Amino acid sequence: MFVWRKRAGAGWLAANEATLREVAGQRLAIISKPAHRNAIAEIASPNCSELERIRRRFGGVIEKLPRNWLRKFLRGQKPKPLKIVPASRAFGTGEHVTTAMSLRLLEKTTRFWGAQAASLHSSAACRRRLSKQVSASSRNRQAGSLRSPEAEWALLDLGTGSGILALAAAHFGVKRIIAIDNDPIAIATAMENARRNKIDRVDFKIADVRRWNFPKRVDIITANLFSELLIKILPKLKRARWLILSGVLREQESKVTRALKQNGIVVTEIRRRGKWIAILAQSLPESSRAQARDLANTR
Repeated sequence: MFVWRKRAGAGWLAANEATLREVAGQRLAIISKPAHRNAIAEIASPNCSELERIRRRFGGVIEKLPRNWLRKFLRGQKPKPLKIVPASRAFGTGEHVTTAMSLRLLEKTTRFWGAQAASLHSSAACRRRLSKQVSASSRNRQAGSLRSPEAEWALLDLGTGSGILALAAAHFGVKRIIAIDNDPIAIATAMENARRNKIDRVDFKIADVRRWNFPKRVDIITANLFSELLIKILPKLKRARWLILSGVLREQESKVTRALKQNGIVVTEIRRRGKWIAILAQSLPESSRAQARDLANTR
């Protein structure tokens, strides 16, 4: 058995996937991973000549698999525990677009593709520098040269609902997590979901975000709340390095982004699905906030 394989970006796939489907049909597999810009296209065939024709046309490499490749593959598969957040009376099962977009941004942020990535994406040189930084981070975690969720990150989940964002953060490696909601039923549901998924490092609290005393230091705040409430508590949220905000309608986008700028918070990415948006933002250092407020007020 032989496998043709090519690592490709979104542009290349958009231009060539349909043609590859015509050639290979269901044998074409597109493998993509969260926070990876490139995907891998693969086609398996017992006929090396067929794959050679594909290689000459599309590039890539051909690998010959050992005779016992299937047995080795199956032997290496270890079943993973099934993680489920069931639909219940608490909001947030991953099916609503606001939750889904927040999950994407959370995964991106915890893998060094959040605010730092957005602030460096303006030039090819910066993109290369960021790529080197991300690669170096995995080598230097033990030395502590770059922060990693495994080492020290703290996350605050506001309006946790079912707890899905807090539980996902634990899955992504964040060690210190506080999840709050003003609904006792939501907190009870979130605690049960944590128990089902054998996650015990989330501190669930019943509290009102408008009156709750925020911790002095937090790296990430996720807030799936109505825009009016988000704007009201922004002075508290800006102590976080990264913010993931959702629950905002499209027609409220300009109002929310203007409030973020006035509080010295830089919007680094906005995702839109249907009538909803989700925002990834980074809080500026104190020395830069006054300048950002002045700039926002002149527009």
